[in-house]
Amino acid sequence: MKKLFLFLILCLFVGCSTTKHLPPGEVLYTGQKPIVVEQRSETPVGQTALEEVEAALAAAPNNALLGSSRIRIPFPLGLWVYNGFSKYEKGLGKWIFRRFGAKPVLLSTVAPDIRMRAATNLLHEYGYFDGLVSCDTFVNSRDSLKARLQYTVRMGQPTIIDTVEYVGFSARTERILKATRRHSLLRPESQFNVPDLDAERTRVSNLLRNTGLYYFRPDYLTYQADTTCVPAQYVSLRMIPVEGMPAVAEKPFYLGAKSIYLYGRNGQAPTDSLLYRGMRIYYHGSRPYVRPSMLYRWTDYRNFRFKRPQSDSAEARHSTTLRYSLYNLHRQNRVQERLAQTGIFRTTDIGFVPRDTSALCDTLDVNIRLMPTLRYDAELDFNLKLKSNNQVGPGASFTLSRLNVFGGGERWEVELTGSYEWQTGGGAASSMNSYEYGVSTSLVFPRVMFPRLGTHEYDFPATTIFSLYALQQDRARYYKLLAFGGRATYEFQPKPIHKHSLTPLRLTFNVLRHPTAEFQALQAANPALYASLRDQFIPAMEYTYTYDDTSLRTNRRTSHWWQTTFTSAGNVTSLLYGALGQSLSRSEKQLLGVPFAQFVKLNTEFRHHLRIGRHCMLATRMALGAVWAYGNVLSAPYTEQFYVGGANSIRAFSARSIGPGGYSSGEEGTAGYGYLNHVGDIRFEANAEWRFPILGNLHGAVFLDAGNVWLLRTDEGRPGGEFRLRDFPRQIALGTGLGLRYDLQLLVFRLDLGVALHDPSRLNSGRGYYNIPRFGDGLALNFAIGYPF
Repeated sequence: MKKLFLFLILCLFVGCSTTKHLPPGEVLYTGQKPIVVEQRSETPVGQTALEEVEAALAAAPNNALLGSSRIRIPFPLGLWVYNGFSKYEKGLGKWIFRRFGAKPVLLSTVAPDIRMRAATNLLHEYGYFDGLVSCDTFVNSRDSLKARLQYTVRMGQPTIIDTVEYVGFSARTERILKATRRHSLLRPESQFNVPDLDAERTRVSNLLRNTGLYYFRPDYLTYQADTTCVPAQYVSLRMIPVEGMPAVAEKPFYLGAKSIYLYGRNGQAPTDSLLYRGMRIYYHGSRPYVRPSMLYRWTDYRNFRFKRPQSDSAEARHSTTLRYSLYNLHRQNRVQERLAQTGIFRTTDIGFVPRDTSALCDTLDVNIRLMPTLRYDAELDFNLKLKSNNQVGPGASFTLSRLNVFGGGERWEVELTGSYEWQTGGGAASSMNSYEYGVSTSLVFPRVMFPRLGTHEYDFPATTIFSLYALQQDRARYYKLLAFGGRATYEFQPKPIHKHSLTPLRLTFNVLRHPTAEFQALQAANPALYASLRDQFIPAMEYTYTYDDTSLRTNRRTSHWWQTTFTSAGNVTSLLYGALGQSLSRSEKQLLGVPFAQFVKLNTEFRHHLRIGRHCMLATRMALGAVWAYGNVLSAPYTEQFYVGGANSIRAFSARSIGPGGYSSGEEGTAGYGYLNHVGDIRFEANAEWRFPILGNLHGAVFLDAGNVWLLRTDEGRPGGEFRLRDFPRQIALGTGLGLRYDLQLLVFRLDLGVALHDPSRLNSGRGYYNIPRFGDGLALNFAIGYPF
């Protein structure tokens, strides 16, 4: 503190000049004026080109605001310290200089001439061959050693592709290119740009490698452009092989013998081998740690078989176990992905070696080298919630995994979870606390099990999960709820952006234990709440579809994520109930001595990420859900109903503190136990978050959250909770706030301060739209790991 105080005092005596120690002939760069764009192109390619041009021209001056090229902080403390303390060579002055000084950003180091040439080249790459970037320098009228820059970008007219031809290839290659022409990225009337030309070279190379051309590479392709025989602003393109391309590049190769090398856990080389269905397996130790049948399934190339040529040519003279399989790049990548997805190998290496060195050789032997990972894996997750009304809630989960349990890539997981929430204020409310803890175990198979669908693997990830769980919930002085059960789930991902999850059987048994006198009083006042919490059996089927395009090209400005889950409970059980001769008209049908739930539930969530510039992002989310109970019980189980609030929802409100509708639990008069009632049959939630960089791995966010839950049926115990369209706008809870994120790539620590703006439970308070009694009552601090959406 003494050093900091002395530093501030010394700053008062430091001259305000920021240019007196500049090198001779240098000028201090003080930022840019807004870029002037002439003949702006509104095409998508033009917008992308302009973004890259602006990024190439951007250069932050001293004391820039969040790295901006245009906006500066008024007080250049770093420059003041640099000029005032540069003379010190040791002691406190040297420490202040190193710690707080900022080296001047000179006009010569910004190098506007180089930036102009780079930006002009970018315009040319995107088809603006007449594009030009110029620069004007504005010297400060008060100090001739300071200057700002202003760039002018003249885009001009874009160049359009007239025709595209593929010439100079072998007859086989030309047939393949002609048959797949509809997939070309270069189309007549599309805008010329170099990124698409590079992408088309990659597409053609991958296409040819998928048809056996193992040695083909994108570097073997080039273009010829002609602008003389077409109208102005048009270009004719030819894709041709480069001069000197080796003949072997267009020669198809077949797969030969396959060998797998299983190294020891400490890198020991294989010491023994065995032959399984024509595949040689080399392993370390007494036996392979992976079943040969699974290695054969994971590395099977037969999905891409071709007929063997019936001739006496070189293509027909070599016979091997997998002789009918042409080399295929997609299959190679898929095999490598499948081996990685098992999670039991630390490294996977697939090599293709020519059978011999003769010119007639057209066979590649496959060598797969696998290094095992550790047998066990552990993961710890932690989150913490702090609320301004003295609510504190930490939670944690610990997962231990045993890999390759049965030698087929299976994974056995055991997860322990727990959370606790208590009231830290004084008085009677301080005794309020609630907690929950649970244990679950899962067995994950990297394939489809029961029923077994053939001996081959799908050409996409497929997983079977069997799990059992038990969860104990203690809700303050009300009750304890024991939930236990299990499920069987099949997960399929036929394409990188599409994922399906089918749960044909999910069994849950809820047991209400130790209800207190207070809960029994609540039961009398709110029968619907008790019906959702009482002992019941929940037999359900579930299907989830997930769309996620974030794995597509990394240079895309937008990404989307959409997940929809449909759940049906009790229907099949009801049919079996009738098949056993029981009356379906009974008011309460039971299974194993307790009533079973009947409901249908639909839950959907959509996320959209829009990247603005290189470092900023606008993330939005919308979530909708509804559950309808019928037949046996007219109230859905408590665990199936919706709630909002918390670190990943409406961050200005704690979980289960809003709704349903405009219902007010009167927490202030009931020692804070009204949170039990804040669940509903309908859910609506919307969020928007602006994310921006601050310094290094530290990022900031400004967010706006809105939402609520409602009831589908009138509940006398929760007046105002049912959904009415006319009340919808004013029953939406609204909150805003600021956040910090420390992004370590693999792990993100998040701290959000939520500010409540509108509480639907206070509609009758007479305070207007902003109806929070005190500003401090509407603050909530949330700490979590990972982004909220």
